[in-house]
Amino acid sequence: MPKRFNTIDGETLMNQPLQPIQFVVKGLLSNGLHLLAGAPKSGKSWLALWLSVTIAKGEAVWGNTVKQGTTLYLCFEDSRLRIQNRLFDITDDAPFNVHFSEESFRLGEGLEERITQFILEHPDTVLIIIDTLQMIRKLTFDNSYANDYADLSVLKKLADENELAILLIHHLRKQKDDDPFNRISGTTGLSGAVDTSFTLIEEKRGSGKAKLSCIGRDIEYREIELERNENNIWELLSDSNDNPDLLLPDIVLLISEFMSDKKEYQGSPTELAEFISRKENKISHRTLSRLLLQNQDLLYQKGLNVRCHRSNGSRFISLTRFSDDSAESDDKSESSPGVQNIDPVDPDGTG
Repeated sequence: MPKRFNTIDGETLMNQPLQPIQFVVKGLLSNGLHLLAGAPKSGKSWLALWLSVTIAKGEAVWGNTVKQGTTLYLCFEDSRLRIQNRLFDITDDAPFNVHFSEESFRLGEGLEERITQFILEHPDTVLIIIDTLQMIRKLTFDNSYANDYADLSVLKKLADENELAILLIHHLRKQKDDDPFNRISGTTGLSGAVDTSFTLIEEKRGSGKAKLSCIGRDIEYREIELERNENNIWELLSDSNDNPDLLLPDIVLLISEFMSDKKEYQGSPTELAEFISRKENKISHRTLSRLLLQNQDLLYQKGLNVRCHRSNGSRFISLTRFSDDSAESDDKSESSPGVQNIDPVDPDGTG
């Protein structure tokens, strides 16, 4: 048998409903592998600890909603006493679903197996923090791109297979650079292997103010200005994504609001995009088509059936509101008609 690539053509791909990117912290930290780099004593471990507790509680991170679940903080450079002291600084009540371990294991020497076993015992795990990356690297003098990439690929596979986020705490080089991501210690193999890179750089050593720069495959470039308060919690000062034009609209909310007084609607992608766009946040017909394809499950849960189809050569989107009783009955089945009732549509069509 000849060996072939498993391919998909462009038209089929653009019309195929797919699961959208799943975020642990909306718009900031998705499922996958991530790197947070900062200078020594810059407060990155305080930030990691606060994230692990905040997400376990289900509380917002700088105004961004989170996916609540079990978190694991592998604090390999800290003692249990230090973590306890820091917990008393940042919270009055640490939840049962945030876990800590100061036992250090390296890649290929039991770390992967222990992470896998933890996930099996805590299937609702959403975030694992490893502090620091250097503590789990294999003992080698080979600091090549290939070696850096290979080490992180193991963790990337773990994160993807288990549909959770793994955040690696790492160091910055001492030398300055206009691009903060060029200061990440190691080769570009590290940045290439992760889904998102974050750098936490203080305005001035000991100032308590820092900029968190964010770049990744699934998020827009973002700069977040932070200030560390008296309890060592990094509080938000400003966020470049405060500009509404930079924020991806919540299609489920927009469509739900549009259909709040309607039983049915049919129109072209362009017409629907114009109806639901807001003055401060325009949405294109291409973006609308893509988001409808990727969010049909959520729309169905809101009582909305989405159908994309052609009629007399023109492209249409049909929206139908069904009764709550019908939705409750259908929710008990494994599949939802709202996802199955889809005809091919060209997302680039203007109608």
